[in-house]
Amino acid sequence: MDQSYLPSAIKQFEYYKSLGDKTIEQLSFNELQKEFSKGSNSVAIIITHLVGNMLSRWTNFLTEDGEKKWRQRDDEFNDNFESKRELLDTWNRGWDCLFSALAPLHPSDLEKVVYIRNQGHSVTEAINRQMMHYAYHVGQIVFIGKLIRGADWESLSIAKGQSKAYNTDKFQLDKRRTHFTDEL
Repeated sequence: MDQSYLPSAIKQFEYYKSLGDKTIEQLSFNELQKEFSKGSNSVAIIITHLVGNMLSRWTNFLTEDGEKKWRQRDDEFNDNFESKRELLDTWNRGWDCLFSALAPLHPSDLEKVVYIRNQGHSVTEAINRQMMHYAYHVGQIVFIGKLIRGADWESLSIAKGQSKAYNTDKFQLDKRRTHFTDEL
């Protein structure tokens, strides 16, 4: 695991980012700001929250608590974007922070202890915690995108009714070891 965990985790994060990227691409700025009911979150608000979390957790990842004093979490549930370009720049800034923190890590770092709100986590646990948090919110982004686009939604995975053809294609290939995202 020591040699495969970090590359696999990075690929998983890249995959979740790509799902968000492809959803954002399909939506207009107004659609990104759509809230379905009072108190619900738009894609824009979810992005604000994700980026706030990413910047807090991954800035000085190994040396500072992941909940930074400068983070204003409650403000992350307000949509202050003025354009889709600004939203995309913010989205990418969060992911860039994450990938910059992961890139220099070595397998020997995985058992180091980092803190989030004074709770100790191994680096592996901290990575897993954030990956699941981001997968949860990216899933929300995709679901909202599907609701908004309806019949015009461009599927991000195997489209309905296409599983058999997809599996037929996959089973025609030789067995090999690869990350599932390598062929996307």
